[in-house]
Amino acid sequence: MKTANVITPGYDRENVTPGILHFGVGNFHRAHEEFYTNELLGKDPLQHCWGIIGAMLLPSDERLYRALKQQKGEYSLTLCGCDGDDKTLKIGSLKDVVWAQEDPECILDLVADKSIRIVSMTITEGGYNINKASGEFMFSNEGVEHDLNNPQNPVTVFGYVAEGLRRRRDKGIGGVTILTCDNLQHNGDTARKAFMSFFRAQDEELAGWAEKNVSFPNSMVDRITPATLPSDIDRLNKKNGTDDKAPVYCEDFIQWVIEDKFVAGRPQWEAVGVEFTDDVSAYENMKLSLLNASHTLLSYPSFLAGYRKVDDAMHDRRIVAFVRDFMDKDITPYVPAPGNIDLEEYKEKLIERFGNRSVSDQIARLCFDGISKFPVYIMPNLAKMIRHGKDLTRMAYLIAVYRDYLKYHTDDNGEEFEPSEPWLTFDDKQLIESDNPEDFLSLSAFGGVDLKGSSEFLALYDKFSHDIREKGAMKTLEKII
Repeated sequence: MKTANVITPGYDRENVTPGILHFGVGNFHRAHEEFYTNELLGKDPLQHCWGIIGAMLLPSDERLYRALKQQKGEYSLTLCGCDGDDKTLKIGSLKDVVWAQEDPECILDLVADKSIRIVSMTITEGGYNINKASGEFMFSNEGVEHDLNNPQNPVTVFGYVAEGLRRRRDKGIGGVTILTCDNLQHNGDTARKAFMSFFRAQDEELAGWAEKNVSFPNSMVDRITPATLPSDIDRLNKKNGTDDKAPVYCEDFIQWVIEDKFVAGRPQWEAVGVEFTDDVSAYENMKLSLLNASHTLLSYPSFLAGYRKVDDAMHDRRIVAFVRDFMDKDITPYVPAPGNIDLEEYKEKLIERFGNRSVSDQIARLCFDGISKFPVYIMPNLAKMIRHGKDLTRMAYLIAVYRDYLKYHTDDNGEEFEPSEPWLTFDDKQLIESDNPEDFLSLSAFGGVDLKGSSEFLALYDKFSHDIREKGAMKTLEKII
């Protein structure tokens, strides 16, 4: 990979050995955990035992796998400043990638390798296979059913980790930390629920071993990282003087707060800005309730208005006013500021980050998999608002516009689109197809919150559902702000 205008790593990759196996080598992981690790490797030679191996499971991973394999795991990361001052780094912390479709045994052996002391993952909110209403692990999943009956030939992350840990146990090797880097409230607890449920169903002895030898730290992660489109690859290579087949770009802001609960040691990430704490709850609540919830709030009306880039939408005063009101009136009363963070400054910074012209994130990325995002980002605070008799205007509008997005597939300008919702159930699809807007309120994403039981919410929602169809999403929004 050419590196004409790129800052190269200040260490010899040949001296780096793997200590982390990561499932899900997407853009966010490569802009976040790999970035921090790359910084650490360049800072302290004593940390060179913490290189990362990437594990890729899906057939759709082939293009990225081939590109990274050809480049020996190296790629360029462009940090986009709000002031237009960008910086590009060559990331060397990803030592290698392995693709399950080509070499599944290698992944199993890596989980069992004594040098691997952390198994980290970014498998998306829906990837943990937890029922949104009951909070229980879903054993009816086709891949899970396969893995329960074919432990030595897995297809899911649960099956791979289980078989790898079994081999690790049988070799007499010590424990490992499973570190989730996904946007979930109490994400480590969610990972524990998912993996331990699978272990108990497949192998009680393994579950007993894991109880004593596997830890699941909670963490809070933050860095806006758009998808890299083919046009972005061309743009970044031209700008940077590179020929990178797998570049990533992201904002220059970054944050990672981790519960310090690692059974087999960990990198000294605090040396490069990671914060370790005994309890990440307040940080999680702030970030998920303000950043992620605001992303969800702005995504559907912006998309239906015809916007396709977040920065374009955030230069529309109507969208900005909607987001500000949501943050100030609906969320701030339920978000205590952690540590020394000034919440007003944090919110102002979010508005600035969302409008970053250099990042220019895709609204379609924010709309993706709403069925998994609503239970995490929206419903916990909405339940409190209903219970406390708060103004439900913005929340009712959001759910009405989400229904319109899922049901009609046409924006205010008449442009057709296809929503991307990989985790919709059969029942969800039936509720979306119904012509009665109130049926939509039984969607699995809203489980645990009786939306129909609130007369105020129901009246607002019915009105907004009608107005969005008659007048359009943005005309309806104008009446709200």
